[in-house]
Amino acid sequence: MSDAVERFKALHVAGDPLVLFNIWDAGSARAVAKAGAKAIATGSYGVAEAQGFKDGEAFAIEDALRNLERIVSVTDLPVTLDFETGYGAGPAEVAASVKRAFDAGAAGINMEDRMPGETALLGVAEAAERVAAAASSGLFVNARCDVYRGVKPEDYGQDLIDAVLTRAEAFAKAGAGGLFVPFLGDHAAITTICAATPLPVNILWGPGRGTRAELANCGVARISYGHGPWAAAMDWLSEQAAAVFAGEIVPYAAA
Repeated sequence: MSDAVERFKALHVAGDPLVLFNIWDAGSARAVAKAGAKAIATGSYGVAEAQGFKDGEAFAIEDALRNLERIVSVTDLPVTLDFETGYGAGPAEVAASVKRAFDAGAAGINMEDRMPGETALLGVAEAAERVAAAASSGLFVNARCDVYRGVKPEDYGQDLIDAVLTRAEAFAKAGAGGLFVPFLGDHAAITTICAATPLPVNILWGPGRGTRAELANCGVARISYGHGPWAAAMDWLSEQAAAVFAGEIVPYAAA
């Protein structure tokens, strides 16, 4: 295991969550590192959209890896790559693709449990096989579990928690380093999941999902921001451009 992977793994502590403010290119990586980040994480949506593509592996692996190399070149921090479904039709292809990410300097990846463009989750065994293939690279694999995707809070129940824990057990046996459960904001469910899985749990932050301290109390080990930072940056850019075009004076200028 490389030094970067070891350092990144050590940042995942239940009750003291690592905060990842997701970036999309080398410039945004520099800005977030300067702000005090402990690690750098890409978000596939922002990375793809910043280059004119849609999320879902429409951004070719060669381009994704070149982007990764540029990010790694501007920071000494561990870099984790949102690698979507692993850029492979099957485990062998996933293993080869993830090895390329490792060689390009990644310390970790996110790995989804549904295929690009699909809403249905992969079967547990198939998803775990793909996680195992990714983990064979030596990278820290943050195995994503989309059980809560598209589910309204009023429909949360023990069945969803059980489904997450079933996948978590399989992913852990497959060699995953972490469990990513996006779209979940219910603190009772988060606490139950954190207590029942040996994997450090990653929660996607969103409005109403609590502060870092509140999520820490649930046992969360990692908080990420997904495409939110990219979307906010694009909104700011549009607003500022509109203000300038309307004749306003903005409080900054090129040196």
